[in-house]
Amino acid sequence: MKALVLYYSKEGGNTEKIAKRLAEGTGADIERIETVLDYNAETVDEQGKKEVDEKFMPPIKQLTKNVKDYDVIMLGTPTWWYSMAPAIRTFLNSVSVEEKIVVLFQTHAGRPGNAIGDMRALCKGAVLADENIIEFDLNTNELVTDINEIDAWIKKIKDDILWN
Repeated sequence: MKALVLYYSKEGGNTEKIAKRLAEGTGADIERIETVLDYNAETVDEQGKKEVDEKFMPPIKQLTKNVKDYDVIMLGTPTWWYSMAPAIRTFLNSVSVEEKIVVLFQTHAGRPGNAIGDMRALCKGAVLADENIIEFDLNTNELVTDINEIDAWIKKIKDDILWN
C-alpha cells in the first residue's frame, strides 16, 4: 500500500520529529502542511486559542503530494488548546480521506485534550486505525512517551497496515 505522512508542525517541532520517525520507519512519503501566513511567535498562543475556539480554518499552502494517490494517510498534529491545530481542520475540510486508511497521531505537553477525537469527527468515510497520543515535556521538549512504545506503534503500522 502506498502511504503518506502529513503533519502540521513548526519546523523542528515535536510533531515533525514524530512524523519523520514514522515516515522513516514505514517507508512512507512525507509532507508538512503549512499555513499561507506564518504565526507570530509572540502572539501564537493567544491567536491559536481564538482560532480553536472559533473553529477557524487558516488558508494552507497547496500540497506537493496528491492525497488521491495514497491508500494510507498518517496525519499528525500538535495539541492546540485541547484540540487539533487549525491547519489540520483546514486540511480535513478541504481534502477527502474517504475510503482511505487514516492513522491519526498527536503530540502534547501534558494535556492531550480531544485532538484525536476532533480529527476523527472530520475523517468522514475513512477507515481509522492505530492512532497514537505522544507526550513531550512542557518545559524541556523532551519526549515523555517511551520511545520503545512509539517504535512498536510504527512497527505495528508497517506490519499490520502497509504490508497486508
